[in-house]
Amino acid sequence: MRANEHTRPVLRGPLTPVLVTGPSMVPTLRHGDAVLVRVGGRPVRPGDVVLAVFRSRPDLLVVKRAVRPEDGGWWLRGDNDLVTDDSRAYGVADVRGRVVARYWPLPRRIRGGTRQRRI
Repeated sequence: MRANEHTRPVLRGPLTPVLVTGPSMVPTLRHGDAVLVRVGGRPVRPGDVVLAVFRSRPDLLVVKRAVRPEDGGWWLRGDNDLVTDDSRAYGVADVRGRVVARYWPLPRRIRGGTRQRRI
């Protein structure tokens, strides 16, 4: 399954592999990174990296950072401030799962919390 591809989002099992496409989550995730998404588990918290679908674009599956709950869904932002294909463009999203680990190219756990922005 690819994020940012026009497919109906169907997640199977407690952990689902997803391939990241595009630069919106740089530096946390890059185009071509493979991640594991957990369906269920603990509730989403601000700062978590999530797999979601924007209500205004139900055909678009995205990987973004959860900012705050809003209107029964989540306001999402990408970590790359130069790319604005997030809630600023599409509004509120419904979260399908949390990104818990990157397994390719270099395995590492993806932690929640706000990312550090350079000033």
